[in-house]
Amino acid sequence: MPEISLTTLVLLCLAALVAGWIDAVVGGGGLLLLPALLLGLPNVQAAHILGTNKAVAIVGTTGAAITYARKAPVQIKTAIRIGLAALAGSMGGAFFAAGISSAVLRPVIMVVLLAVAAFVMLRPSFGAKAEGEERAPLTRARIVTAIVVVGGGIGFYDGLFGPGTGTFLVLALTAVLHLDLVTASATAKIVNVCTNAGALAMFAYQGSVYWQLAGVMAVFNLIGGTVGARMALSKGAEFVRGVLLVVVLSLVAKLAFDQWA
Repeated sequence: MPEISLTTLVLLCLAALVAGWIDAVVGGGGLLLLPALLLGLPNVQAAHILGTNKAVAIVGTTGAAITYARKAPVQIKTAIRIGLAALAGSMGGAFFAAGISSAVLRPVIMVVLLAVAAFVMLRPSFGAKAEGEERAPLTRARIVTAIVVVGGGIGFYDGLFGPGTGTFLVLALTAVLHLDLVTASATAKIVNVCTNAGALAMFAYQGSVYWQLAGVMAVFNLIGGTVGARMALSKGAEFVRGVLLVVVLSLVAKLAFDQWA
């Protein structure tokens, strides 16, 4: 592992804390954590950045998933089935990630963010549940679509690149399974644990994880994830949507500045 100054370590731990909170509320904590690792470890290969990111993220995501599972109306069986497909997809994506250069990550993240921002802004009622509205029943077709597209497709993306996976899971689960944003966030956390596990297993096999650094950052990520899940449960879908827009637009501005300034 490269030498890291105390200042850099503190900043990375703060980034892990905030990323854990963001990931629990709206997903996409990697959109903060991954750029932070890229800036803090500028001369490190992309595979090690991605692997360390997964080792940190899985801890906070697990904490958030447990918090949600205790209080949110999550169908655990459906989430696990999607998660198993996501695990397989993320392992496949991680296998190909070793050949990815750090130089291509920032533009990819920017495109991802812009797409998410445009979608959420154009659909202000997306993921909102009207008072007294009953959730649509889950049909077999929608469950199969969620397993293949949400699980396999986004799982592969998570292993290959990673940033924004939680956000994409929330959006896709809301669209495919007709969930409100809070329930989608809860379900996404369970699926995201599986994608992180699959990708992390492959990165660990390839020796692309800085375990000591990840261990320290993971403590802060866990705290952020647990607090974020509790806030999302108490404040509801409008709070989740508001945080989603603020996070996405802020990160677009920051990455655009880093890319062209």
